[in-house]
Amino acid sequence: MTNKNTTVLETSVSADERQPNVINTDDIISDNSTESNSYDEYIRQEMLNSINPYYLKTVPMSKLYDNVYQSKPPIIDGLLYPGIYLFVGAPKIGKSFLMAQLAYHVSTGTELWGYEVKKGAVLYLALEDDYRRLQERFYRMFGTNRTENLYLSVSANQLGSGLYEQLTGFIGEHKDTALIIIDTLQKVRECGGDKYSYAGDYEIINSLKKFTDNYGVCLLLVHHTRKQTADDKFDMISGTTGLLGAADGAFLLQKEKRTSNAATLEVSGRDQQDQKLYLKRNTEILLWELERTETELWKEPPEPLLEKISKIFSSGSTEWNGTATELCSVLQLDIQPNALTRKLNVNAGRLYNEYGICYENSRSRSERTIRLVRLP
Repeated sequence: MTNKNTTVLETSVSADERQPNVINTDDIISDNSTESNSYDEYIRQEMLNSINPYYLKTVPMSKLYDNVYQSKPPIIDGLLYPGIYLFVGAPKIGKSFLMAQLAYHVSTGTELWGYEVKKGAVLYLALEDDYRRLQERFYRMFGTNRTENLYLSVSANQLGSGLYEQLTGFIGEHKDTALIIIDTLQKVRECGGDKYSYAGDYEIINSLKKFTDNYGVCLLLVHHTRKQTADDKFDMISGTTGLLGAADGAFLLQKEKRTSNAATLEVSGRDQQDQKLYLKRNTEILLWELERTETELWKEPPEPLLEKISKIFSSGSTEWNGTATELCSVLQLDIQPNALTRKLNVNAGRLYNEYGICYENSRSRSERTIRLVRLP
């Protein structure tokens, strides 16, 4: 029997299809005794878990690199990734206009402020607006340019009262969903009791995070700042620190003067460096325009192995099959074949995101096979 571990490249976001870089390596059988022992230990843990539901499942470091875990290709490169983000600012500062701008750019896949944008369907829950106001706003910002990939609603159920079911249903109908905007958090959270405690705030964001992790989408929650200033500006987020603690990141939009057209957008998150963007609002079309950034956009350092692999396809071929030993020979690498496989496991997401190459490895009782496919 052959056990296959695959990196499949999809554009879908459904629970079954939006896992492009996940390789199920539960069945990995390795070439050396150390890895075989690791595999046997994994099977032992699975058996113990089936007997005792409270058994703590662990992954030994010796097996960690044998897995390919889901990567997070950016929605907006260097700025916005799959996960849950807070977008906060004072009332009436222009948050909804910036949300409309983000929604339009993602739905069309057009560059924003020099940042590359991945095209996908967008759901914008404008819960403090009506359709007339939305019509006027989008016309003012984008004229008669339209996109069929942006879906708007001015009503939604609350958390715990059907919102998850509504969002799941939308994703089921629109498999390419990339971004969901909820404007505002206050409109969908339940009121009363201890919902405004640290535990309540944390649980709200954590439950939404589980949703975004399951479907591989980005969820932007629009929220307000409190009036009090703070040394750390992100401490100005209204509510407890449980909101930011459970989120993947946050955007903070601020003006020095409410009457000014200039603002700063500060970004902090798990998957990108902290940034500060200086924006100016175009008074005619109400779009936010980038004037400058305080920090350069951070990018991962180049990985020479991935560049070497891409050259395999320079002749126009679209597929390569062989063992890790053969791939080492083709790439003229002086490393052990199992080390190459582990390095590819770690970098499978980058190999696809940066070079459009799908990586797959499978293992029979006799040998391990690698398959590389260059997607059109």
